[in-house]
Amino acid sequence: MISQAKTLVTKGARENRARPAIDPLFRSAAVEFGNRVIGVVLTGYLDDGTSGMEVIRRCGGTCVVQDPADAAYPDMPQNVLNHVKVDHCVPLAEMGSLLTRLADRERGVRIAVPDDIAVEAKIAQRVLSDLESVEFLGAQLPFNCPGCGGVLWQMKVGNHVRFRCHTGHAYTAATLLAEQTAKMEETLWVALRMFEEHKNLLVKMGAEGTASPSYAERVEQSNIHIRRIKAMLHSNTAAVDPLL
Repeated sequence: MISQAKTLVTKGARENRARPAIDPLFRSAAVEFGNRVIGVVLTGYLDDGTSGMEVIRRCGGTCVVQDPADAAYPDMPQNVLNHVKVDHCVPLAEMGSLLTRLADRERGVRIAVPDDIAVEAKIAQRVLSDLESVEFLGAQLPFNCPGCGGVLWQMKVGNHVRFRCHTGHAYTAATLLAEQTAKMEETLWVALRMFEEHKNLLVKMGAEGTASPSYAERVEQSNIHIRRIKAMLHSNTAAVDPLL
């Protein structure tokens, strides 16, 4: 992130499953430099950069994206185009000359930073992180943060929806779904291990004659659960997000 004209790499809650992350970087740059900022989003998966580009636009900066047709992975630039009014959409070959022209132009009068943007920038710096701050940003939901288990709040600017917990984790809808999928898969692997260990113990006790007469039935019940969990894991892996 940017603070006092310096680039900082700090520890803290992840945003969109990453730290450092593009959205807090864009947000802090917009707070620091306002309409002097030029945000650029290139090829990439999911929708990282969309909320950051919206912040740059709201602070008077310039928004540039790579033409999705020119990108190896068009998700990121396409999501920006879907949610943000960008200033330029060009292929990579034209990006250098465009940025040169933009860097040389005159800037207008800087506008005030909106309150919600300032609050989120402070959260990312770990200066501010509490219930009052996130309640100011959005409405509480009956969902838990996959990063810490805390309650999530929904934030919406235009038609772009994001989620944040009071400890600082933040997600777009796409990354929240991807993180929930990863957590579910992790939980299923733990359940599979426990059922297999339980079955193996029952088998061992039966072989040694220390199990009750019903141990064979209990082994079969464990095998049923094991098969079900394996089927769920196979199905989940087949449809998993490319970043997981």
